[in-house]
Amino acid sequence: MTAKPHHDAVLTAPDTTRRPVPGDPGLPLLGSTLRVLHDNDLSWTRSRYDRYGPVSWTNMFGLRMVSLLGPDAAGTVLVNRDKAFSSGEGWGYLIDRFFHRGLMLLDFEEHLQHRRIMQQAFTRDRLAGYLDGMNLVIERVLAGWRPGPRFTVQPVMKQLTLDVATETFVGARLGPAANRVNRAFIDAVRAGTAILRFPVPGGRWRRGLRGRRVLEDYLAAYLPRKRAHDNPDLFSALCHARSEEGERFTDEDVVNHMIFLLMAAHDTSTITLTAMAYFLAKHPGWQDRAREESRALGTAVLGFSDIDRLSALDLVIKESLRLITPVPAVIRKTVKDTEVLGHLLPAGTMVQVLLRFTHQMPEYWPEPNRFDPDRFANDRREDRVHPHAWEPFGAGVHKCIGLHFGGMEVKAVLHQLLLRYRWSVDPAYQMPIDWTSLPRPRDGLPVRLEPLERS
Repeated sequence: MTAKPHHDAVLTAPDTTRRPVPGDPGLPLLGSTLRVLHDNDLSWTRSRYDRYGPVSWTNMFGLRMVSLLGPDAAGTVLVNRDKAFSSGEGWGYLIDRFFHRGLMLLDFEEHLQHRRIMQQAFTRDRLAGYLDGMNLVIERVLAGWRPGPRFTVQPVMKQLTLDVATETFVGARLGPAANRVNRAFIDAVRAGTAILRFPVPGGRWRRGLRGRRVLEDYLAAYLPRKRAHDNPDLFSALCHARSEEGERFTDEDVVNHMIFLLMAAHDTSTITLTAMAYFLAKHPGWQDRAREESRALGTAVLGFSDIDRLSALDLVIKESLRLITPVPAVIRKTVKDTEVLGHLLPAGTMVQVLLRFTHQMPEYWPEPNRFDPDRFANDRREDRVHPHAWEPFGAGVHKCIGLHFGGMEVKAVLHQLLLRYRWSVDPAYQMPIDWTSLPRPRDGLPVRLEPLERS
């Protein structure tokens, strides 16, 4: 027998032509927080979709949250045609204390203004310049890897992407500060999903606040020299970028954007590279196919003109992003009354768009749990079954500004990795994923790493 849906008064539409938002509060005090944090296989989310449909509410992280499931609901929020959904007020509840006024936490005209200035740091010429330095970092780091029967991938990928981000973005090696800065980023990211959201000694929230201070101090020390010289790094680009109207960032703007961009660049790239390493280990045929494509380029490092020639890696990247979505959910808050699929959402409603769920829906993806990069090939294009079936970078005005930088970095790393090493896992191995904040392997992804003869 199906239980009768609960209806919260705030989420009930006064207009009888609109349906109330169904849902339930979950457990006393905790609500559904623990169920959300540990829904690794999405079975709980699926049960709610089957019971309530694409729009439902529950309590989590100390507030009432409406979950929007499936591409129709996702598209309404991400495209945001009536400017009813605020990214800053949504994400702000979870991460503003740690990523204050990052681009994702700005809205409407202010967001557009900052994005126009920041876009000058991601032009084609700038990207080509970043790749030159990036290749040197990748080459140096990969040469220092120590192959063996139990090589743990995720920690070294995280260090690699942090080195790439700091040397490409800041124009400096971390050196002795590496562990401290890396720890600061980890603490800041994980603090957003803290259950106790105040600075209890030893708690996630307090560690996140400490991490934010470390990052501010680290970047502020570089500001004077970045303002003085326009060097080929992102930090300098932000210091000297101007809109067509001559607007530029303040020092505080630059530090805020740098903290957010460094986090976004190295965390999402780490997740994508780790996921790809896992799937290529599990599916050696795809690893061989990608390696032959890289060998055919005839170059040890990826050139800017080579990026679009790695079609097999393109397919693997897209399928990896579908199966292990780096940012599993998008948070918004309504700033005025609006409607999603016939349901009224009053102003002040918190919503989450579960991109990861959409990417796993059998209604849109045949055999959704199967690794099948060819589903993105031109003769199939399963991602085109719906305009919002595949949205790992979001959509609309808040679509990831660094998606081309990220794709370039992932291909540059994999190109060199494929030419230098072969890696594998036991056929029965399944990577255990911790989804509590951003997805990461609980065991670090141990593989057998073997060097290849280099011609």
